[in-house]
Order: sequence, then structure tokens, then C-alpha cells
Amino acid sequence: MNRFDYVRAGSVAEAVAAASEPGAAYLAAGTNLLDLMKGGITRPGRLVDVTYLPGLDAIEHLPDGGVRIGALVRNSDLAYDPQVSKAYPAVAEALLSGASAQLRNAATVAGNLLQRTRCPYFYDPASACNKRDPGAGCEARGGETRLHAVLGWSEHCIATHPSDFCVPLVSLNATVEIEGRAGTRELPLDALYRLPEDRPDRETVLEPGDLIVALRLPADAAGFAGHSRYLKVRDRTSYAFAVVSAAASLRLEGGRINEARIALGGVALKPWRARVAEAVLAGAEPSERSFRDAADAALAEARPSGDNTYKIELARRLIVRTLTLAAAGTPERMPALPASAFSGDALHA
Repeated sequence: MNRFDYVRAGSVAEAVAAASEPGAAYLAAGTNLLDLMKGGITRPGRLVDVTYLPGLDAIEHLPDGGVRIGALVRNSDLAYDPQVSKAYPAVAEALLSGASAQLRNAATVAGNLLQRTRCPYFYDPASACNKRDPGAGCEARGGETRLHAVLGWSEHCIATHPSDFCVPLVSLNATVEIEGRAGTRELPLDALYRLPEDRPDRETVLEPGDLIVALRLPADAAGFAGHSRYLKVRDRTSYAFAVVSAAASLRLEGGRINEARIALGGVALKPWRARVAEAVLAGAEPSERSFRDAADAALAEARPSGDNTYKIELARRLIVRTLTLAAAGTPERMPALPASAFSGDALHA
């Protein structure tokens, strides 16, 4: 690990100022950043510790029915918050599928949003990677691509975004609050992430010094609570990143779908909102046929980036299964295997 300066910020303004310097990075739990530093993947010259900033570790249930989640809230605290798990069950299910209990107890909300890809070529300093070293090339192209992107990728990068948490958040129109050198601004979470195009090293629209201070879920997102699920296919059910995941939420009225929200994970370099599929379901009956039509629409522009053609059909089938379970109704209690596509309706006490 290279030498670096360490700054413990006493306020948000102090943190923003310190992190605006070239080569600086924010440090919270460090569950992703420290691994990257140890492997020589990233070499910040300054770490700005925001762990002790006051007021960023609270879950606030707002008067309008929404919720504001501080950037330093731990994943486990959010997943087990009774009001959050009741109003946004897919969010809790995604969090509980995302890592071991030890990591969930340490990892923060904002850190989860900003975690970096798990592409093995990115993690290997001996491999060419445009994300790690702009202009170096992408050694994943023509390499082992079973887990790589099928949507939104470019010739410069075929990596995927690893977060489970972000998938239902994007489907429910979550927003982030950002403090930066220019002041405070808000941004839809979906707009935070960039597709690779010709600059895969620019993963988000954040500028130097920008600090995510909170995440908000709107009040209307809780209206999907009765029909909302998150499912994840992974190489092993215990604590693996998604091969493909899906979040689906429905509002049902009079035997038809009044509104649908769908997002995919593991298929692109950002959580993928399937708005075309949502439009297909508007006014439709909650049937296997309509769910298949929606899945076809969601994957209409998908294309393999190598040896991962199977991912497109896998994503299609997972969308249908997730929609089917969402239409049947959110379980009263968390499934014994959160987000597992194979857990059926088994519940724990």
C-alpha cells in the first residue's frame, strides 16, 4: 500500500474542502476502498475520513411519508429498520442478500452506492483496463466474460455494477443529496451513474470533493409495498455478487396493473431501469404472458459482450419470476433465503 495523507474531517464543509484536492478519496467503512488500495488498484494520495461527521448516521421518517437515510447508516441497520422493511421490502431484501452479516454491520449506505466493479481484469494490475488506466485497453474483451455486461457496454468496458441495494432503489426513484464545492444539490440515483462509452474511468457524475450526504426514498414508493420483490441469481446462494438480479414492484387495481417498476442488476455498469418494460405492463393483466412481453421489452437491446449470451435469457426468465412473485404479494416476513430465486415461499419465524 502506498503512503498517503490522512485527514479526519470535523464537518461536511471541511470534508469537501479536503477531498477537493487532486488524488483525494473519501473513507467511511472502507470495505471496498481498502481492498482496492491493498491490491494497488487505486492509489489515493489523501484519505478524508468522514466516519465521525455528525448527523449522517440517522434514518429519518419524513412527514410526507418518505424516508431520508444518512450516508453513514450501516446496511444492517437500514435492512432491519421496522418501518423501512415494511414500506420498502425489496430494499431490505436486497440488502440482506448483499454480503455477510459482518460486512453489512460495517458497510455504509453511500459506500454501497459507490462501490466499484468486481471485474477480475479491473482487479488485476497486470491486465489492461481502461477503467483503471484510461487508454490502456480492455483485456476483458476476448477474455473470460461469463459475468460481464449485456446492456449499455462499449468496446472500452464491459464491466458490471456490483450493488444489490441500488437495484430496487433505482426502480423506486430514489434520490441522493450531494454536498460539493458549488453547494448542495439533489440528483436522481439513476442519473448518478455513467455508462462506459469512451470514458469508463468516469463511473459517476460526481466532481472532485462531492460528498453524498443522504439518500431519499419518496413517499409514493411505499405504495408498492404490498407487491414488491427482489431476486438474485448468483453462483452460490451464500454471499456472492449477482450474475443477474431483478427488482419488481406493482400497483394492482381491479385485477390489472396500474403501475409497474422494474430494474435489473448484474447486466450493465449501472443499475438498469427497464422503463420500456414498465410501459408494457401499464394496464395489463398480471399474467405470465404480459410478464414475458415485459421481459422481452426489457432485453430488446441486450447483446452479449463475449461468452455471456446465456445472461440475456437468464435475465428474461428472472424478470418473469420476480414479477410473478411480486404479483402474488410481498411475504409477511422476510424469506429465509433473502432474494434467492430458489427459496420459493419458505419463510423464517
